[in-house]
Amino acid sequence: MRYDIKPRYYDPVKEEIEQRTSRIKRELAEQGILNSENEDSLENFSSGIRGSFSQYRGIKPREASVFSSTAIIRTLLFLGMILMAFGYIYIGPDIFTYLLYLGLLVAGVYFFFRLKNRSKDE
Repeated sequence: MRYDIKPRYYDPVKEEIEQRTSRIKRELAEQGILNSENEDSLENFSSGIRGSFSQYRGIKPREASVFSSTAIIRTLLFLGMILMAFGYIYIGPDIFTYLLYLGLLVAGVYFFFRLKNRSKDE
């Protein structure tokens, strides 16, 4: 014969919650607010919290910039690292100098057009 013990767990928080809900149900039943029909509906009651935060109008809309997406930036960084690795294998340490100049050129063009668009707005 096997020895099978079924442990009993004591959760004081759960017991306190059960006592409070039973006390509140008793008080509501005494006041006539709660009857057997309402008791079932209270157990199935859920707060309307799901979706409440998404309806808040104070959230700022996302920027339409291509570079605001972290996925694009992560992809560009990954491609840059791959380019550096293959460039180092095929060209040697000079690839870092070439990529530095290329990066400065791209950054210069980006900031030029960014400042050009700002001057049009003002």
